Amino acid sequence: MKSPDRAEHVGSLLRPPELLQARAAFTENSLDLDGLREIEDRAILDALEKQSAAGLDRITDGEFRRGSWLTDMADAVEGFVRDRVVLDWKGPGGGPEVSSANAVGAKLRKTRHLTEHEVPLLLKSSRQPFKVTLPAPSNFVVCSYRPGLTEKVYATRAELLLDLTAIIREEVRWLVSQGVTYIQFDAPYYTHYLDPQHRAQMQAEGRDPDQELAQGIAGDNTALKDVPRDRVTVAAHICRGNSRSRWFTEGGYDMIAERLFGSLDVDRFLLEFDDDRSGGFEPLRFVPAGKTVVLGLVTTKDAKLESQDDLRRRIHEAARYVPLERLALSPQCGFASIAAGNLLSIDQQWRKLELVADTARKVWA
Repeated sequence: MKSPDRAEHVGSLLRPPELLQARAAFTENSLDLDGLREIEDRAILDALEKQSAAGLDRITDGEFRRGSWLTDMADAVEGFVRDRVVLDWKGPGGGPEVSSANAVGAKLRKTRHLTEHEVPLLLKSSRQPFKVTLPAPSNFVVCSYRPGLTEKVYATRAELLLDLTAIIREEVRWLVSQGVTYIQFDAPYYTHYLDPQHRAQMQAEGRDPDQELAQGIAGDNTALKDVPRDRVTVAAHICRGNSRSRWFTEGGYDMIAERLFGSLDVDRFLLEFDDDRSGGFEPLRFVPAGKTVVLGLVTTKDAKLESQDDLRRRIHEAARYVPLERLALSPQCGFASIAAGNLLSIDQQWRKLELVADTARKVWA
């Protein structure tokens, strides 16, 4: 029987200084891959122990082997080319910023499993249930399709989505074959379809946001088609961007809730509800029976520790729309969606995770 997993976290953890130094040395060719892997292994094993000690029901490797939450895709798949985009971040130090990105510039071809360097240590060393995170195929239709470049290879976004879906579907099959029992799609680009500014930009480009949302959901569903649901949990984390404590999109789930919650074929939705930019709980009324909502009430974007009384009150507010037995608790997003991480300390991160676990024990005791 599947565990209810009342206390979990999204996936990424703040990298310890030794690991950040090692990755920089590897980039500068002063540390070889074996040396990097040894340091990564030590950091991951320590993180596994600390997550267990914090009381979490489901743990991860912290995404310590990744440059960011989605870089495994371009690392394992040929066809991506380096690109630059201007992103309008909100929050601390926000504003337009030129960022590096990976655009699709050639036919996609998978050269290895995305997570083949991550899963073996988890299978060998984790003494409790763990999850493996993957970027949802639908992400790259938004963030990696460049008119004038990608359309030379893929005439439409829908055509690109077919290859993306096939790549992730094969990865999911492999994870299941290895014995992984919880697979999470990270899908922040769904929130582009609820943000009025981003919807207007799509429409100005002659795109239909609602049609693209439907196509993205269909593609992600296809990638999950082979999962044996009696023994493997699938989840989706829907966020609004997370880089150095900043965010990218704003707005409640209202605009997409009925279609997203009713159509995306996952067991658990990990949703942001840590401040006003995420809206209220009312859209949860569209979550079908049998699906769990993991309430992201504890923010990873600043160091202030939430009041447990406030967390418990908000959990019971959400229970007006989804029964308490189908709710769980987590931080709203990862602590380090990029390796540099958010603006809080590692100790503050662990206190937040301990708060999640302690609150969950008291609510669902």
